[in-house]
Amino acid sequence: MGKVFIFYLLIINIITFLVYGIDKWKAQNEKWRISENTLLIFAAIGGSVGALAAMHFFRHKTQKNKFKIGVPVILIIQLFLLIMVLNGE
Repeated sequence: MGKVFIFYLLIINIITFLVYGIDKWKAQNEKWRISENTLLIFAAIGGSVGALAAMHFFRHKTQKNKFKIGVPVILIIQLFLLIMVLNGE
């Protein structure tokens, strides 16, 4: 179970990083964009580290409070839940 979960987190964070990068490319090239809700969903389903990394790497969505505050809050909640699960709560 632990290895599968770690593999999932690795994959979802890579995918999330790439999705944020694709959205940044689309923004620069005036293409059809990925919705903000979709970007936040990727963070919420385990990709918060990838989302934060992409926000800083691509300088994307860093001025929007929904992301500037929302993604770190999602990460904190996920870390809290992970600690609870690891401690058997």
